[in-house]
Amino acid sequence: MASGSVETNTVYTPAVQQTPFNLAVAEAIVEILRGRRPGPAALATVIGRSGSAPQGSGARLLWTAAGELVGTVGGGAIEAQVLEACKSCLRDGVSRTVKAHLVRDLAMCCGGSMEVFVELLQAQSRLILIGAGHVAQAIAPIAQSAGFRVAVLDDREDMLAHPAFTTAERLDYDVDELAQALPDIGSHDFIVILTRDHQRDEQALAAMLGKPYAYLGMIGSRRKVHAVLTRILNRCHQRKLPKPDFDRVHAPIGLALGGRTPAEIAVSVVAELIAVRCAGSTETMNILPAAVEQIEARLAAT
Repeated sequence: MASGSVETNTVYTPAVQQTPFNLAVAEAIVEILRGRRPGPAALATVIGRSGSAPQGSGARLLWTAAGELVGTVGGGAIEAQVLEACKSCLRDGVSRTVKAHLVRDLAMCCGGSMEVFVELLQAQSRLILIGAGHVAQAIAPIAQSAGFRVAVLDDREDMLAHPAFTTAERLDYDVDELAQALPDIGSHDFIVILTRDHQRDEQALAAMLGKPYAYLGMIGSRRKVHAVLTRILNRCHQRKLPKPDFDRVHAPIGLALGGRTPAEIAVSVVAELIAVRCAGSTETMNILPAAVEQIEARLAAT
C-alpha cells in the first residue's frame, strides 16, 4: 500500500476504547440515525495503530455534511487527511480506509502508524402509520425487519397496545391532531394512511399533502380513492386554492401482487416502500426465459 494512501473497504472490526470523545460521537451517531440531527455524516474509526500514535484503536471522529465536527482521531496532519476522506465519503457514499505512517508520510512527531476506517451515516427512514388497525399491525413488523423506524398514530389506546407495535413509537392522537403529533415531518419520512374510516383517511391525506416526505400513500379501493380526491379537489376549486401536488402520492398503496389478507397487503405495501427508498424498479428480476433462449442459441451454433 502506498504511503498516506486511501483504499475502499466495507468491513471493519475496531477494538472498543471508551473515551469522552467517543461518548459524544456515540450520542451524535444515534441522533443522526434517528433523524434528530442534520445529516448525512461520515464516521471515522481508528482500526489499527502501531508504535507511537495520538489515538488508539476505537477512537472516533464524526463529520457532518453541515461541517460539524465531533470527536477526534488525533489531530494534526492525520486528522486533516481523515477529514478529506470524510468529505469524499459524503460526496460518493463509498467507505474507505486511510493508512499512514505518521513520520514518513505526514511529518508528525509521533513515530508510529495509523489505520482509519471511514463510512457514511444516514438517517434511518421513518415509516409513519396513520391508523393502527389490522393492516398497520401486519405492516409494522415487516417494515421494521426491512430497516424502517416505525411510528404508529391512533387515538385508540387498545389498538396502540397491540404486540405488533411493541418496538414502534406510539402516538396517541387522532387525525385532527396531526400537526401536534408530527411537528417534524421531513423528506426521509414514509407516510402510510390507513385509519378506521374514509373521513379520517381523507383528513389525513389533505393534511399531509403540503408536507415534505419520501413517500405518501393511502389505503383503499379505486372507488374510494376517486371519491376522496374528488372531495379534496372540489374544496380547492370552491376556495380558489391551488391544486395540491399529487404526483408522488400513492393511492391505493402497494404493488399489485394479488393478495387480499392483511399480511399479503402488508407485503405488497412494504415492497413498494423499499422500491421507493432504494429507487428500484418494481419489475420482476426473472431472467430465465431470455437466458434459456440465449443458451439454446449458443448450443445450436456449436
